[in-house]
Amino acid sequence: MNFSSIKPHSSISLFVKNIWVFENNKENQHTSLPFFADGYPGLMFQKTENGLYVNPHNKKMPEIFLYGQTIKPITLEIDGSYQIIIFQFYPFVLRAFWKIIPESINDSCYYLDNTLEVNIEEFTRQLLETDSLDKRIEKISHLLFQYFIQKKNSLDLCIRKAIQNIIDCKGQTSIKEIAENLEINIRTLERRFLKETGISAKQFAKISQFQATLHQLTTKDYIKLTDVVYENGFSDQSHFIRVFKAFTGKTPKNFVIK
Repeated sequence: MNFSSIKPHSSISLFVKNIWVFENNKENQHTSLPFFADGYPGLMFQKTENGLYVNPHNKKMPEIFLYGQTIKPITLEIDGSYQIIIFQFYPFVLRAFWKIIPESINDSCYYLDNTLEVNIEEFTRQLLETDSLDKRIEKISHLLFQYFIQKKNSLDLCIRKAIQNIIDCKGQTSIKEIAENLEINIRTLERRFLKETGISAKQFAKISQFQATLHQLTTKDYIKLTDVVYENGFSDQSHFIRVFKAFTGKTPKNFVIK
């Protein structure tokens, strides 16, 4: 499997964090791609030889769809060759762009309708007919830019700033401090954050904290497990293990062994 992370074009970088590409040209191979909570919903396009299924739901997915916050661990199951393109969103755009209640598609997905004078079936056909990765990314980027042009006044940029603050601190900041920095009442911040992202600010911070530990474990950037615990602001090892297991279904030790 080949994986690449592509920087989004400046025209969409306000709301697109990353573009991920997963590819495999081996026809007789089964691939399982695990995904854990990262705080970001997104848009996925997939061209596969035999379809793409999401477990534990055992649900076959369409070629292009939106997905919400992934809180519980999932696995993408694919037989044969494939190309998957994921536009990872900062989590404040689903409501503004598509009038979705973000919380309603946590651990779920949303099938795109024909909107903004774009025929999604025709758009999907065009994506499938081109073999150029760059052209596919360009077409999807252009579509998202059209949503942005028409819906930008609906975006809550205060929540965008709060999200970035949490990301920059890797979850190790208090919501009260963020509210003070933004000069907004903490209850107002919490209400708006949940409304726009589908999760609470506290939960987003916890997920950001978890992701920092996941990165350390997968890159083996530590000597002892306690290094990961205290560098990422956990009160003790038991607390860290509980949080990690909640998001992955495994203890840190078992995760690393695998």
